[in-house]
Amino acid sequence: MNFEETRLRGAYLVDLDKREDQRGFFARAFCQHEFGAHNLETQFVQGNVSYNRSAGTLRGLHYQVAPHEEVKLVRCISGAIYDVIVDLRQGSPTVGQWTGVELSARNRRMLYVPRGFAHGYLTLVDDAEVLYLVSEFYTPGAERGLRYDDPALGITWPLPISVISDKDAAWPRFAPNPVTHPAR
Repeated sequence: MNFEETRLRGAYLVDLDKREDQRGFFARAFCQHEFGAHNLETQFVQGNVSYNRSAGTLRGLHYQVAPHEEVKLVRCISGAIYDVIVDLRQGSPTVGQWTGVELSARNRRMLYVPRGFAHGYLTLVDDAEVLYLVSEFYTPGAERGLRYDDPALGITWPLPISVISDKDAAWPRFAPNPVTHPAR
């Protein structure tokens, strides 16, 4: 695997290191040793799948508060999404900043989302399916979110939002230091 740190410290794009031949290719999508060598999370307790019928579907921006903060490893396995993370870590030089990346079945990229980040995505095509591993069990009482259209964040979504849940549309605006996890 190839690891490329984003401008938000601790968040990585992970690309497959493909071994190709006449059959196609083989690659590791996760390796405890390789993730550990980059000081990244190596223990995941859940694997989640999210299927989205329509382009323009927005999910997020979600996070869990301490002590249930989670690391996510996100991959789009069908179609394409625009994946966004927001740094919420106290003391981080990039707190309140976001970055976005296209993940698709074609590019096979993954996004490593560290603890202390909000995460969400917008589907770019119909029938997009996302698979992600998480390091903590979902804890309803620890779930929080941010508004996808908060002017303080200034996220530029590549398509208009056409489908969003009532809960995701009602999240509060960004407030500094909403997460207690310190920046690493």
